[in-house]
Amino acid sequence: MKKVLVVDDSETIRLEVGRNLGQAGFSVIEARDGAEGLTLAAKNADLSLIVLDVNMPVMNGLDMLDRLKSDATTSPIPVLLLTTEAQDSLIERAKKAGAKGWLIKPVKPEILLMAAQKVAR
Repeated sequence: MKKVLVVDDSETIRLEVGRNLGQAGFSVIEARDGAEGLTLAAKNADLSLIVLDVNMPVMNGLDMLDRLKSDATTSPIPVLLLTTEAQDSLIERAKKAGAKGWLIKPVKPEILLMAAQKVAR
């Protein structure tokens, strides 16, 4: 079973994304911010995918992405950003940092699943 880490400060989003991915056969773990997400990513080397929000307290998603990609243990894990942000500069920064995709909230479950299945390792 493929394991996904969902990192979002919104409990509602975590539950919704987790439910959708869980129903599609993914095993889901959750984090409330980038710092917690980094800790869980380091402890779960078998992650197939990280679904990551951008705007969060403690550590935002782009900073978490930079940290993930600079660590040999976590750098191979594909990352999808799921956010309300649509600024080209942020999307470009995420691509340069190694993100595999950028989805805008609210995202239709079928779009999320298609993206997750496409990029999960």
